[in-house]
Amino acid sequence: MENVKIFACKSAENFTKEICECLDLPMGKVNSIKFKNDNNFVQILETVRDQDVYVVQTTMPPVNERVMELLITIDAIKRASAKRVTVVLPYFMYSRSDKKDQPRVPVTAKLMASIIEAAGADRVMTCDLHNPAIQAYFNINCDRLSAQNLLQSYFQEKHLEDMVIVATDAGSSKKAYKYSEYFGCPIALIDKRREGNDDRAIASTVIGDVKDKNAIIFDDEIDTAGSMIETAKILEQFGAKAIYAGCTHGVLSGPAIERIQNSPIKELVITNTIPLTQEKQIDKIKVLSIAPLFAESIKRLNEARPLGEILKVY
Repeated sequence: MENVKIFACKSAENFTKEICECLDLPMGKVNSIKFKNDNNFVQILETVRDQDVYVVQTTMPPVNERVMELLITIDAIKRASAKRVTVVLPYFMYSRSDKKDQPRVPVTAKLMASIIEAAGADRVMTCDLHNPAIQAYFNINCDRLSAQNLLQSYFQEKHLEDMVIVATDAGSSKKAYKYSEYFGCPIALIDKRREGNDDRAIASTVIGDVKDKNAIIFDDEIDTAGSMIETAKILEQFGAKAIYAGCTHGVLSGPAIERIQNSPIKELVITNTIPLTQEKQIDKIKVLSIAPLFAESIKRLNEARPLGEILKVY
């Protein structure tokens, strides 16, 4: 790898350290502070002239604070004459505001894409977008990685028998089908309705056979866990032997941890695209690191090699 420097925004330091360890590179030095007037200040403490620079940021709350820190960091690096600035966003902020599905509402995911470009980013690397169409919101290159192989490998090593992959609703049935093809097992579908904007999901019945089976629910993210828990409860009612869940992004906001702890879910597997704070760490939650996938992707981008091959490995 040549002329590569990797910088971390504050909440992404641990994730960035993992990436740098995988690549045997030092983490870039940056000073990020907040003035008494609540304005952010970022200074890059080493030269980046004509370098291939990567800026890593998570969306750990407060999200809006993370957005401003990222934009200011991009601007600082761009003005320091970096050759290329790639923004690494393991979880893309505001990804659920991806369409105009109600009158007079914003498409905030598109807005985020626009302001990241405006700040000076030349490329974006992210993972498992809530809606794959978000990738096209950018006028610059956007690489979309996936945790699918990481999650598949984890559950493969459990050697579960009588498996069934469960789609939480009709919209996630395509994703469930891909997992079922890998494991060579059937799928089941939850008939679910969502009411308004209050994150309430009501599950009514199961389409498919889950009785005496090890049911695995896969999703791209878990926020308040309302949908996931409703799915788990109805699977329990229909006789599932054990219930597992896997997702890329563990947002886990509001009552999510309490709901998971008190749910019939035996184990929830997430990745570290969003840092899991200490108060959210419970025995039911297993965290897998996806940093090696991002590290390999950075290496391949720097060497002008394709990314498609690694999606079959990680």
